[in-house]
Order: sequence, then C-alpha cells, then structure tokens
Amino acid sequence: MNALPSDTLIADLKALILDAAEKDAPPGGLTDDEVLFGPDSRLALDSLDALQVSMAIQERFGVRMPDSKDTRRALSSVAHLAEFLRARRP
Repeated sequence: MNALPSDTLIADLKALILDAAEKDAPPGGLTDDEVLFGPDSRLALDSLDALQVSMAIQERFGVRMPDSKDTRRALSSVAHLAEFLRARRP
C-alpha cells in the first residue's frame, strides 16, 4: 500500500466506501475530509454501512478493523481512513 500514490489510495477508498455501502456519490463527489457518519454526513452512513465498509477494507487491503475507538476515528473521513491503512498495512 505504501507504494500507492496518495491520490490513488484516496480514489480507491472513495469508490470502495460507495460500493460497500451501496450509495451513489453525493453531488460534487466525496471530499477527502468529508464526514462519513453521523448527522453531518451527506451519505447518511449507519452502523451496518460501517460493518460493510470494514469488511470490504479487510478483503481489499488485508487490514482488519476491530470495533474500537481507533476504528471509529479512522472511518470518520476518507483522509483518516487512508492514514489508518498506511499505518497498519502488512
């Protein structure tokens, strides 16, 4: 993963999130720092979406995302998720 350029990783993660959650991109697309969960999210992702995204990340990148405060922080935005994956990729 470290070999992937940052822009490529971010684009891959945006596509993975939308696909796993079965959502369409919001108008203007996802921004890197956009909130993914909660009342401020344009995607309105919920806990089932978090599980689906976590499973897709494990399948695609080989990184398990246990239910923890760190995982919730990682899933707060695409940029945070990219940082989380770079730090934990085997």
